[in-house]
Amino acid sequence: MTRQIFPRSRQAALILVTALLAWQIALHAQGTAAVLETKVDAAFSTWTASTPGCAVGVSVTGKIVLQKAYGMADLEHDVRNTSDTIFEAGSVSKQFTAAAILLLAREGKLSLDDPTRKYIPELPDYGIPLTIRHMLEHTSGLRDWGSVEGIVGWPRTSRVYTHAHVLDIVSRQSRLNFQPGTRWSYSNTGYNLAAIIVSRVSGEPFAEFTRKRIFEPLGMTSTSWRDDFARIVKGRAIAYTETGGTFRTNLPFENVHGNGGLLTTVGDLLRWNENFVEPKVGDASFVREAQTPGRLSNGQEHDYGFGLFIGQYKGLREVNHGGVTAGYRAFLARYPDQHVSVAVLCNVGSGAAEQYARAMTDLYLGTRLKPVPTPTPVAVATGDLDAVAGLYRNPERGDAIPIGRDGTTLRLGNGPRLIALSPLRFTLGEGLVIEFDGRGSGRVALGNGTSGALERVPAVQPTPAELSVLAGTYTSDDAEVSVKVVVHDGFLELTRRPDSTIRLTPLYADAFSGPLGTVIFRRDGAGRPVEFSVVQDRVWDLRFRRQPGATQ
Repeated sequence: MTRQIFPRSRQAALILVTALLAWQIALHAQGTAAVLETKVDAAFSTWTASTPGCAVGVSVTGKIVLQKAYGMADLEHDVRNTSDTIFEAGSVSKQFTAAAILLLAREGKLSLDDPTRKYIPELPDYGIPLTIRHMLEHTSGLRDWGSVEGIVGWPRTSRVYTHAHVLDIVSRQSRLNFQPGTRWSYSNTGYNLAAIIVSRVSGEPFAEFTRKRIFEPLGMTSTSWRDDFARIVKGRAIAYTETGGTFRTNLPFENVHGNGGLLTTVGDLLRWNENFVEPKVGDASFVREAQTPGRLSNGQEHDYGFGLFIGQYKGLREVNHGGVTAGYRAFLARYPDQHVSVAVLCNVGSGAAEQYARAMTDLYLGTRLKPVPTPTPVAVATGDLDAVAGLYRNPERGDAIPIGRDGTTLRLGNGPRLIALSPLRFTLGEGLVIEFDGRGSGRVALGNGTSGALERVPAVQPTPAELSVLAGTYTSDDAEVSVKVVVHDGFLELTRRPDSTIRLTPLYADAFSGPLGTVIFRRDGAGRPVEFSVVQDRVWDLRFRRQPGATQ
């Protein structure tokens, strides 16, 4: 009898101990979760019942462990943000456009290495291969259509744009920024064209294709596209910008999408991220291809996959993308090895979505993160600093930036101070490295597999008489706009209809800086100005021809 009772009592005791341990673990987890939530609340405490705000979500091993919202979705009607509020995700949207293309490629309906003109004959024939892959990896050389329209005087969010407008603008671009595959330069144009390709190949609207093939299978029931900006979307947050403590609405009233325009929630974004772990859309090879870094034509790897940046954060592998559209801000990150995802969506331009997401990563990954090594500065003699300081031009594009001595180091224009690694090598500690050769030239590495040459050029201060030679009327067929170049109060100014006046500041000979970017005047063999170029980050050489007989 005793021998029978003892095992049963021992078994009961073990069950009781196990239950107590589970209870203690649950209490600890609840306590930890409560502590984390308090810290999350503190991080977002800026956003109150009198401001717009943000929503945040975190998932661990596929389970959503945090989903909260702060601030107001609609200040006019006193509607609060909630964890189910719909925001616009900006360029976080690009990974969904790329996924739609990948699905069609897997079905054999197109190839990533097909020429884009096979599906978009409106695109000019530049005489060199420009493929779908180039567009998705931002190595196409296509000018960003929104930047072109900004030069015209109608930047995005200032008028209603459609995909018909995008095709019209693209059809007029007489040149690319660079030969496809040879450089990396972010361009929304490629993703708008990709959305159009999905529609043309699938035979249905892009929004409908993605709804049926991506959103519905993943249970992303609150996700759609802003393909009609006037459509009522229940639960959508209004976007705002903040100026001097005053909030003003700043909504994207355009119908272009694919580059951006995804309307979604933090919960839906976390569901999408889980597809990279247990794919319901596509399969293992599909998700692997989507997050494989691309390569330039010379074989050099860059850090962009298909709508995704592939890199590291504090020693951990990270796959991410941010987004900015009008007053919306967004950031979505995934840490594959830890099976953790973070999503932040904000409806205010000052909502630092990426910084908030990083703060959440720090909270939820804690000790698994590694300290970021800080470059150790070296002492450089002021004479050596003065020897390399000056105005430096990118000889490929023509834009320039002053690099001046600031005490014991150098500074980029009015921007951050550089960290000296040697008398000829400097860094920002975030991938950017500038290396001088000591003879007036150098190179800048940008940290994403791309770099550019630098050459020192003498700064100039032209006289009014020298400026007057450049005056006249200049026209761009690519942008369908004319501007007048005049001299006013000793400065060169561009005047553009209906009422824009853009003052230019001299850089080097025949080159100026201003709100449009860098403006470079070009002369014929006799020294007469015949053109000028506008150079921006996403438009490298937009030409304006001087009209015959035009004078100030």
